[in-house]
Amino acid sequence: MADDLPLSADFPQADEAQWQALAEKALEGAPLSRITTKTEHGVPVKPLYRRADWGPDASGLPGAAPFIRGTRTANDPFLPWDIRQVVSHPDPAIAADQVMEALEGGVSSIELRVDAAGEHGVVARSAIDVERILRGVKLDLAPVALEPAGASTTQGIELAALLAAAIPSREAATARIAFNVDPIGALARTGALPGSADEEMAAAAAFARDAGPEFPVASMLRADSRPVHEACGTEVQEIAYLVASGAEYVRALMTAGVSVDAACRTILFTMSVGPDYMVEMAKLRAARRMWWRVADAFGAKDAAAGMTLQVVTSRRMLSRRDPWVNILRNTAACFAGGVGGADIVTVRAFTDAMGLPGKLARRLARNTQVIAQEESALGRVVDAPGGAWAVEKLGDDLAKAAWPLFQQIEAQGGLMKALQEGSFQAGVAISRQKRLEETAKRKAQITGVTDFPLLGEELPSVEVVNLAAIVRRAAEASGRAPASRSWFSLKAAAQDRATLADISRTTDDEGAEAEPFWPVRLAEPFERLRDLADQRTAAGRAPKVYLAALGPLAEHTARLQYAQNFFAAGGINGVPSAGDAVWHAQAMAQAGCRLVCLCGSDKRYAAEAVATAKALKLAGAARVYLAGRPGELEAQLRAAGVDEFIFIGVDTLASLEKAHAELGL
Repeated sequence: MADDLPLSADFPQADEAQWQALAEKALEGAPLSRITTKTEHGVPVKPLYRRADWGPDASGLPGAAPFIRGTRTANDPFLPWDIRQVVSHPDPAIAADQVMEALEGGVSSIELRVDAAGEHGVVARSAIDVERILRGVKLDLAPVALEPAGASTTQGIELAALLAAAIPSREAATARIAFNVDPIGALARTGALPGSADEEMAAAAAFARDAGPEFPVASMLRADSRPVHEACGTEVQEIAYLVASGAEYVRALMTAGVSVDAACRTILFTMSVGPDYMVEMAKLRAARRMWWRVADAFGAKDAAAGMTLQVVTSRRMLSRRDPWVNILRNTAACFAGGVGGADIVTVRAFTDAMGLPGKLARRLARNTQVIAQEESALGRVVDAPGGAWAVEKLGDDLAKAAWPLFQQIEAQGGLMKALQEGSFQAGVAISRQKRLEETAKRKAQITGVTDFPLLGEELPSVEVVNLAAIVRRAAEASGRAPASRSWFSLKAAAQDRATLADISRTTDDEGAEAEPFWPVRLAEPFERLRDLADQRTAAGRAPKVYLAALGPLAEHTARLQYAQNFFAAGGINGVPSAGDAVWHAQAMAQAGCRLVCLCGSDKRYAAEAVATAKALKLAGAARVYLAGRPGELEAQLRAAGVDEFIFIGVDTLASLEKAHAELGL
């Protein structure tokens, strides 16, 4: 819109042809496609977007159909989006303290992650446990959401009964609860359901229908694409899965007698967001656009066709090594979610990959959002990216790419059937393999892990718990079984102090099965090598590689730094030294290194690399590397004893695994 401002009249008029000429000049004749990147799914991201890429008002207005710009006409100036924090400490008493700590520290809602076994969440097995955890929480002011985890993943309705039983009947009408029952997500995460897909979907819909009148401001079901994201699915696969999940729930709810408007309103949509905030903002727009089209096709009217959206910062992007960098990753993802129009944002603790977050990690997670709202003022403008050609066009392109995949799922009979057949998982597996290969080759970089690793780092602390003692104190089955599997019977049994074991479904019948989405943390393969290196260091045998610098400093610095970074990604410390072939043979032996890497310029390699490699091999080098591509010298260098060449694009992970094997790790 800057072209319309009087200010621009003082500058010469520019057009795209001029920009293109300057860009081609800078690229030295290379095509413009060289600076056109692609999303994980292959959707192009152009270097320049213009007015012609996106028509005026094509996205509508904020708070109006097609809800691409969100469901709000204006943001709450005091709380632009809901700041939600997860509480997952296994001990209910400590979890209760952390709930109050979070609310007093600036969060506006709580997500209670529950795991009856305690390995992934709070050991809450009865309504009494839930009452203790939420004591002092005013549910009309501070919403509470459930997240079944671990052993409780397939017990969504049963956990909902415990929560409902813990809420006084006089408070139910104003309780802002997200029960988050999600049988599709349970199947995706665990690969199994206690009953058939039809039975589980019917039970979820009946729960929403029967519990809805008592909890009129609560959401009942959750459509959650995080399993796809955390398994390294692409943004297009995430969108298609999310919308297909929502469509499946609306059909089930309408079959159960729920109106289409009520069905759409009772679903909370949840997505992961990563650090590439332009793509992530566009992803959220694409999801809202697609869902409006589906909801409109079902017949939803007005605001009911909009999407209530929660985003959670990605776990697959987080690292256990140099976890301080996760603070920056989370901040970028938080920005994408908040500015991208999410209704609820959850920031993971920066130590999430290490274990239960300590007080510092919990505080940083919530203050990331508080600062974004209070100091950075990110929520003062509703839909700040609206009208930005790049975000609008990319969101449109993502939606167009996801729509055929959604239609394919629908043609298979819906998402449940697609998951049971395994076709969707197969597509995600291809995406995962590609992403892992890019990470192994360091094309997809992880700062602090694959690039710029810090050996001997100081790590933050995490909570240490005596899980066995916590589980011993937890309630077991009481024998108060529900009269039936209806919502009313489950809730009545929970009110009568039945435990989760009492009300959980037991059957000898085989339930639905599917290949689960296996979650991935991209840094993990490199972190395993770092762990092995640390073990060797602790035993007094730190893994080392001798970096044989050839020629003067100006000739070898770049490749020496590259090699040092390359080996440090596997926990192998570089020992650099400069000199001729004789010097290097002696220095390598004195350093006690079995691995050697030659570092220099191509010109220097032609003059000295063959002789140096021979001298190093004679001095006892077990494996000799050369930093850079060998070119025409490859045959001579290999004959002289060079075993491997390392350069940008090589499989770094495979190379480091060989180095570890050579060192006996």
